[in-house]
Amino acid sequence: MLYSKVFGKTVRVPPKEAQMISYKLLHQAGYIRESTAGRYFFLPLGQIVQQKIMKVIKEEMDKAGAQEMVSPVLHPLELWKETNRTKTTGFELMTIKDRRGADFALGGTAEEMFVDVVRKFQISYKDLPFNIYQFSTKFRDELRARGGLLRVREFIMKDAYSFDIDEKEFKKEYKKMERTYTKIFERLGLKTVIVESDNGYIGGEYCHEFVVESGIGETIYLTTEDGSYAAHQEVTKFKKENKNLNETLQPMKEIDAKRGTTMEDGVQLHKKPLWQQIKDVLFVDENNRFILAIIRGDFDVNEIKLKHLSGAIELRHATEEEIKNILHSEPGFISPVGIREIIDKKNILIVVADDSLRTIKNAYGGANKKYRDLLNINIDRDYKPDIEGDIALAKDGYISLNGKKLIEKKGIEVGNIFQLGLHYTTKMKNANFIDCDGKSKPYYMGCYGIGIGRTMATVVEKYNDKYGIIWPESVAPFQVHLIGLDLRDESIRSKVFKVYKVLEENNIEVLFDDREGTNAGEKFSDADLIGIPIRLVISKRTGEKVEYKRRDEEEVKILSAEEVLKFLISN
Repeated sequence: MLYSKVFGKTVRVPPKEAQMISYKLLHQAGYIRESTAGRYFFLPLGQIVQQKIMKVIKEEMDKAGAQEMVSPVLHPLELWKETNRTKTTGFELMTIKDRRGADFALGGTAEEMFVDVVRKFQISYKDLPFNIYQFSTKFRDELRARGGLLRVREFIMKDAYSFDIDEKEFKKEYKKMERTYTKIFERLGLKTVIVESDNGYIGGEYCHEFVVESGIGETIYLTTEDGSYAAHQEVTKFKKENKNLNETLQPMKEIDAKRGTTMEDGVQLHKKPLWQQIKDVLFVDENNRFILAIIRGDFDVNEIKLKHLSGAIELRHATEEEIKNILHSEPGFISPVGIREIIDKKNILIVVADDSLRTIKNAYGGANKKYRDLLNINIDRDYKPDIEGDIALAKDGYISLNGKKLIEKKGIEVGNIFQLGLHYTTKMKNANFIDCDGKSKPYYMGCYGIGIGRTMATVVEKYNDKYGIIWPESVAPFQVHLIGLDLRDESIRSKVFKVYKVLEENNIEVLFDDREGTNAGEKFSDADLIGIPIRLVISKRTGEKVEYKRRDEEEVKILSAEEVLKFLISN
């Protein structure tokens, strides 16, 4: 390709709002341009890279036995209603009506669509398992689209869906996809950590993210130094040591407590450790249920874990007015003790206790009255939670269940694999196969996603320097960046075009900077910014030779055209 003909040239100034290095460089190098917030044009160079990423993914998915197809972008809304996801996806779901008044969801994920197409066929256990996938445009109405391609509202995703007989067979496919994804990202130049994570509105019981460690990533995960355990902060489990269980239970008593409303205020007043204090956090869910989360004072509430335990879809913090006028309690002095007796009876209150409250005795905390506290509060005797379990947020330095110290890290999620189980096939009618006993049974499912643009941006985040992008060879838009200098000299021009033709004839992907009025410094700067792995320069200074330089190395070699060609073909 001739650079003079490329649509979308380099620019020196990044977008004002750009903070991520990938956004800056992809914009400056002429790979992308923003349309509206969270939606991007992939310019010709960007489209080539995107297609190369997709090619790697396709090759590895096909090797794993998966089959490519494509589904419509508009999903009949009644399919999403079958699985109740019209009520569980929150703000991300985008819907439209056609001219007939029919309702559709813009595809954000395609579980219902793939179940729908599969149930159109009469399938027996002999046809299973199978894995079908697509590359398609997805739409998610993100609240805050930012970071260039890392958080967008419209994007291309490879999403795959597997159908199995049962959990035992599914686990084989899940493991195969784990290996396949690891191989895909290795080929793309990305080292990934496989991290336990939350299924969110996708459904199912467990899933894993493929995360590339990066300081700019939005994924916070915790791992052990030896990598034996890695989990998203939302789901990380850790040991909660017993504190004072050898103490004798003391009578609960109410006392004056002229203090502020923070946990530290309680510590200062009572001269007792933070861990012995009960932390009370009041939430309201999408059904206007009040959910009182109680936990040991030295821990924080993990809202994702709380949602799962309580069955809530959305949570918000209760307002001061709600605490005072509906619970008839007091901000900073809420207590599970006696709370049911004072709340307005028309309201639903659910008390969810973290299991850390089993590690302490004789706790202290508020008394549901301003400037009044309770001492020697004990679970079961003084209050009984409705639900009990793990709702604690893991942090750096905590101890994992395998006894090793947890280290907090940040990273970019580039892919994920989900166990769906029977989540969709028991909710959608006739999503069944005929088993060997002749009975109709629901499919056991999994799904597997990779964001193409996000992966592209992550590659740039990992491979760059102060001059620009350094593409791995597997995804670079071209193998070679050929630069011609002194092109107004006909002999040089003829020589450069001859080399360009020979490279093309030998199926070597080449971007040829054929601009006549552009100086050497600008051409070299553009080459560094664009980031193609190998730079070749032909000029008066090189004579009959060619200057050869790798983008990721300082060394410059002077070779003959024949040597260059031989080297490129052999590699």
